[in-house]
Amino acid sequence: MEILTVEELAAQLKMSKGQIYEMTKARTRTGSMKENPLPMLKLNGNVRFRKVDVDSWLAREAERMAA
Repeated sequence: MEILTVEELAAQLKMSKGQIYEMTKARTRTGSMKENPLPMLKLNGNVRFRKVDVDSWLAREAERMAA
């Protein structure tokens, strides 16, 4: 199982680290829970992402955008 850091995920998605952090914060704000939030883990206080979860999330986002 591949685990990604914020920096690694940002590079893969061609986004800034700030955008990734904003996407992780948005999932916990009252009233702003997305229908398909970016899946994340918090391990010992560090934000991490399972690559398999991110790949599934991207596929769902692509399907949602195509609909």
